[in-house]
Amino acid sequence: MRVDVDFDLCQGHAECQAEAPDWFTVGKGSEAKVRAKRGEIPDDQLADVKAAVKYCPTQALRLVGTRTPQE
Repeated sequence: MRVDVDFDLCQGHAECQAEAPDWFTVGKGSEAKVRAKRGEIPDDQLADVKAAVKYCPTQALRLVGTRTPQE
């Protein structure tokens, strides 16, 4: 599973950074950027990334891919 960021929707609220600071960084200023790490989300960070997706006020984040049945 990985996370995709829609930079057209992102408004730099930084909720993702608050929920998953090891995974997201939001720049300062009027042109906020979100940098998500690329690749598979490690199991120990998945809950934080899911919270970031859930609480994004503009729904700029989404999870893609599949997990194993033990998820």
